[in-house]
Amino acid sequence: MRGTLNDQSLIYLQIAQMLEDDILRGVYREEEQVPSTNELARGYNINPATAAKGINLLVGDGILYKKRGIGMFVSQGAGERVRQNRKAAFYDGYVKPLVKEGASLALTGEELLDMIQRAIKEGEEK
Repeated sequence: MRGTLNDQSLIYLQIAQMLEDDILRGVYREEEQVPSTNELARGYNINPATAAKGINLLVGDGILYKKRGIGMFVSQGAGERVRQNRKAAFYDGYVKPLVKEGASLALTGEELLDMIQRAIKEGEEK
């Protein structure tokens, strides 16, 4: 278990995101067991029901699955599913608002793309 909890978002969402992060980094591979609700609760000093809520989110998204009597495991294709979910959230949370703000500033599509390309170059230089 890695990471620390903060006050920026709901704890169960942070638990789910940390598990997703670990799946993307290869800490937990497909068909490997993830920490139990009780392990998460002890590790982060939280209520087991809160940990379970985070795990259940991932079960609902098909990222984890339960082996009865054994625990929770990473589903086949979970890494790609997490990536696709995050790409969709990035599009909705960043790209669409960026385009909307660009339109309110009367930026053309070409101007907006030029700005994005400039930001990419600046990021690569760092």
